[in-house]
Amino acid sequence: MSASPGALFSDPFHEEFGTWMWGYTPSGGGDHGEVAAVAAAVGDGDDGAFFDAWVSAGDRLRAEADAAAARGRQSASDLYLRASAFYASAYHPLFGDPVDPRLLEGFRRQISAFDAGLALRGVQPASVALGDARIPVYLIPAVGHEDEVRPLLILVNGYDATVTDSYFASAVAALQRGYHCLLFDGPGQGAVLFEQGVPMRPDWEVVVSAVIDHARTSPLVDPDRIVVSGWSLGGYLAPRAASGDSRIAACIADPGQWDLGAGLAGFARQLGATEDEAANLLTLDDSVLDRLMGVIESNRKLRWSIIQRGFWVNGVSDLRSFLAKSAEYRIDDVDAIRCPVLLTQAEGDPIAAAVPAFAAALRDATVLELTAAEGAGGHCSMRNRSLLNRRVLDWLDDTLAR
Repeated sequence: MSASPGALFSDPFHEEFGTWMWGYTPSGGGDHGEVAAVAAAVGDGDDGAFFDAWVSAGDRLRAEADAAAARGRQSASDLYLRASAFYASAYHPLFGDPVDPRLLEGFRRQISAFDAGLALRGVQPASVALGDARIPVYLIPAVGHEDEVRPLLILVNGYDATVTDSYFASAVAALQRGYHCLLFDGPGQGAVLFEQGVPMRPDWEVVVSAVIDHARTSPLVDPDRIVVSGWSLGGYLAPRAASGDSRIAACIADPGQWDLGAGLAGFARQLGATEDEAANLLTLDDSVLDRLMGVIESNRKLRWSIIQRGFWVNGVSDLRSFLAKSAEYRIDDVDAIRCPVLLTQAEGDPIAAAVPAFAAALRDATVLELTAAEGAGGHCSMRNRSLLNRRVLDWLDDTLAR
C-alpha cells in the first residue's frame, strides 16, 4: 500500500500513528513541523526506524526540559510533558506478546518525562491496589484552583492509549475549565499491561470504583461531583463503570458503546465470513477460524489491531478466545446507569454506529454529533479535538449546574 497524496510518512501504517500527535497540538503536544521532521527522519524505514525517530525527538525535548529546569524556567514542565508525548508515539507498531524491549524502553522514557513534568506542578503519582495489579494514579488540580474543592473528572483510556494520551487529549482542556482531573492506566493499559502483564477486563465498574475510593480521600475532591469520561474503548468502559457505581454524577462516552460483541458479526463479514458463520462466531469450526485468521494475517493493519494489540491486551493467543473475550464486553443492565450520559458520535467513526440505540435505552442521554465538515469526523475527532473538548465541557458545566 502506497502513501496517500499529502501524507508525511511514506508508510500508511506509520502515517496513521504518526499524525495522531496533531490531536494534541492545541494542548501542548507536538506541532506539525515536529511531526514532519520525524517523518523525514523515518524516510522509507521500518518500524525500528519509526521508533528511533520518535525517541530521538523525545530525547531532544527531554534535554531541553532538563536545561530549562536547571535554570528554573517555567517552560520545563511543558517540555517534559511534550517529550512524554513523543516517546509515547514511538512504540505502537511494536505492540505484542512477547513484549518488545524497545516498547518498554520507550514507555519508561515516556513515564519518566511525564512524572518529571507533573512533579514541577506539585503532582506525584500514587497507586491503587486491584487484585494483583497496582494501578498508577495521577490527581491533577485544576489551573487556578489548586487548593479548592472542585468537581473531579476521571479519564478512562481505551485499547492502546496511556496516561500521557489522556492528559493531552482531555485533561489539559478540563484543567483550564476548572475541573480537577484524575488520570490512570487500568488492566490492559499502559504500565499495568506493559510492566505487570495484567490484561483487560470487562467489569470496569470494579476498576473505577477502586479509583473513586482513592480519589475520595483527597480533600480537593467534591464527592458529589465525580464524573467519568472514557474515549475509544473507554466509550464502553466509562458507562460500564457508571452502571455499577452510583457515586458517579455524570458520564461521558466518546463514542458511546454498550455491546462490543454485537459488532463482531459485521467484523467477521468484512473478513469474508458468510451470514451463517457471522451469526455463530463463538461456535465456528477451526477451519473457518483458520480462514479468517489468514485474512487477518495478510493485512498489516488488521494484524496489528487483532493479533498484536487485541490478543495481547485481552491476554489471549487465538482468534476463538479473542472473539469470546470481546463478547463479554457488554452492559446488561443499562437501566442501572442513573446519571446523565453524554454520547459522542463522530461522523465516519465506525465504532459509534450503536450510539442512537444506546441513547434510546438510557434514562438520561444526550448525543453530541461531530461532523467532517467541522474537521471533527473520524475516530474520537482527533483532527479537531479542541472542538470536541469545548462542547463536552459545555455539556458538563450545564449538567453539574442542574
